[in-house]
Amino acid sequence: MTILTRLETDAPDPLLRARRLGPAIAAAADEIERTQRIPAPLLSDLHAARLCRMLLPRSVDGDEVPPWIYLRAVEEISRHDASVGWNVFVANSSALIAAFLPAESARIIFADPRALVSWGPPNAAAATAVPGGYRLSGEWHFASGSRQATWMGAHCQVVEPDGSRRRNPAGRPVLRTLLFPADRAERIEDWNVIGLRGTASEGYRVTNLFVHEDFSATREEPDARREPGKLFAFTMQGLYAVGATGVAFGIARAMLDAFIDLATSKSPRGLGRLADSATVQAGLARQEAALGAARAYLTATLREVWDEAGSVAAIDVPARARVRLACAHALAQAIAASDFAYKAAGVDAIFLGTAFERRFRDMHTLSQQIQARDAHFEAVGAILLGNMPEVFY
Repeated sequence: MTILTRLETDAPDPLLRARRLGPAIAAAADEIERTQRIPAPLLSDLHAARLCRMLLPRSVDGDEVPPWIYLRAVEEISRHDASVGWNVFVANSSALIAAFLPAESARIIFADPRALVSWGPPNAAAATAVPGGYRLSGEWHFASGSRQATWMGAHCQVVEPDGSRRRNPAGRPVLRTLLFPADRAERIEDWNVIGLRGTASEGYRVTNLFVHEDFSATREEPDARREPGKLFAFTMQGLYAVGATGVAFGIARAMLDAFIDLATSKSPRGLGRLADSATVQAGLARQEAALGAARAYLTATLREVWDEAGSVAAIDVPARARVRLACAHALAQAIAASDFAYKAAGVDAIFLGTAFERRFRDMHTLSQQIQARDAHFEAVGAILLGNMPEVFY
């Protein structure tokens, strides 16, 4: 059961291609959960459908899909398997670095139609500046999709030859992203988690690795992008939030659909059919309305910011805050919808292999990720009240 919207009836190709792959993704879900790896045939299908190139610049054979269409494509994939949806969202988010790299470097990395970049979040690691580039040693974790990656990245501060930290114009340590072929990294198999197991968001390390300056960039200066266009006027962190929200929408949609199927046949002990319960009817209707409203709010926000965006300058802080707020609200609503479905399903939800338990674990792994932090509401509220932060992405 899905409530149709205009976006579904006039959807461009990415959503249609994602929809066609749905049965294959669903059929592979158990294997993905067990092996923590996307099967080779399905990975080939994802590449052939260009679903990992939605946010990549056209200059390097990307599609530059508008954010609201990207949102729906990630949601459709995630409806069938959240780990695949998560890896697709992360692959697209990482591909945004192409807009900040020298043009030739971006072409080298993404010339392979199966190119994927994976990285973990910043930590205390630092690279040492040397003639022509950097010397890098360190260890990172949470690198979603690293098993499929062709290139890896490391976000790190920079130590100058004199031992000082390189600083940006605001006086804070620079955070630079260094990119290198995936086979230069040593993998750390440490993804022992309750949910999103198929993402294989493992660790990796490198030792004394030289990275040329041309294969480095920074994500902390949105106006430093090389690529023009409205898509790249959005900040990378803002588009990260859009992708994570698409995964959450897909999980919530799948859980509500599974509950509807269950409710038409289940009669709890001592009660009538779930579908005939006024409490269940009202609860389901409220969740459908809340989820649909959250999607509509986020879609409208993305469209409005897109319409206001220029082709050169990054969107301003108030616009970034609007995107962040719409994503934070949508994530909260999706989590609430999945919790409703799990609770309302009763004991039918607790058994391994049901339509509920893996999705419940996936959602509550997603809920712990940085994009779902409740602190985002506080940060946006401060901006709404005129308290502009020094940095907001």
